Amino acid sequence: MSFLTNEKLTIVGAAGMIGSNMAQTAAMMRLTPNICLYDPFEPALKGVAEELYHCGFEGMNITYTSDIKEALTGASYIVSSGGAARKAGMTREDLLKGNAEIAAQFGKDVRAYCPDVKHIVVIFNPADITGLITLLYSGLKPSQVTTLAALDSTRLRSELSKYFKIPADDIINARTYGGHGEQMAVFASTTTVNGKPLTEIIGTEALPEKEWEEMKVRVIQGGKNIIDLRGRSSFQSPAYLSIEMIAAAMGGKPFRWPAGTYVNDAKYHHIMMAMETTISKDGVKCKEITGTREEQDEMEKSYQHLCKLRDEIIEMGIIPPIKDWHKLNKYVDESTDK
Repeated sequence: MSFLTNEKLTIVGAAGMIGSNMAQTAAMMRLTPNICLYDPFEPALKGVAEELYHCGFEGMNITYTSDIKEALTGASYIVSSGGAARKAGMTREDLLKGNAEIAAQFGKDVRAYCPDVKHIVVIFNPADITGLITLLYSGLKPSQVTTLAALDSTRLRSELSKYFKIPADDIINARTYGGHGEQMAVFASTTTVNGKPLTEIIGTEALPEKEWEEMKVRVIQGGKNIIDLRGRSSFQSPAYLSIEMIAAAMGGKPFRWPAGTYVNDAKYHHIMMAMETTISKDGVKCKEITGTREEQDEMEKSYQHLCKLRDEIIEMGIIPPIKDWHKLNKYVDESTDK
């Protein structure tokens, strides 16, 4: 049997719709034969495990446990969807306090039970903040923790594909950066449509400015639209994209989309947000983002919004003031270009 690695992959929150889909996707992509499912809700967790056993996957050693120590011990890779789900009428930020507390405990558990883990992907909302908290409490290097941000870029590609009635693969380099939330920065300058720069199309008869602004709103509210249509938050798309991320960290094919990463450079300070990145066995690395003045202004607004959320959890006492972060995690003082 051919697998990308034989090392242990732990899925946190495996009893949920995202977690169970992540487990199935990882098995179908043959990332590793050693997949451990964790969730505190044991009956549902056992049901997920039974379903996966019934799939009849070859060469798999799928285990499950409601004991976090057992789940994390020996794990080389972790993907966590272990927070509360977003419900109708809620923004990602509405989940802040409860999921921030969950992230803090998750980070402490990582430090206690698997300090040698190679990479963690955090996807429970607000992912920029829960990922930052996980990084601080885990004691890991910034290059070892990423968050799901690709979903906004794939939604932009989807909206452009539907609007122009062309295959999604003809939309190249659709990108959103900054926060994975209502204040994301939607870029046009990176994108081509059938080989033509999107910036040359916006404002023409093919894509009037008004239509573009409405499209951006649909992208930003893509998660809300799924809830309105299905009565529950997205689970298939975040599950697939997060497993693509962990596959890249295992040494698989390059991840095609932006990822949330810790940023501390001349422009953005002590924050986790969506950037242009590469993910490999060596971890996540940032690339420089360029854009129009308007896009850079949107990026700044998104960054400031995330800073506000970060400062709120500092005020709640969930994480210490920034000046004391180095006492919690010695690596967070490093710039992203090191």
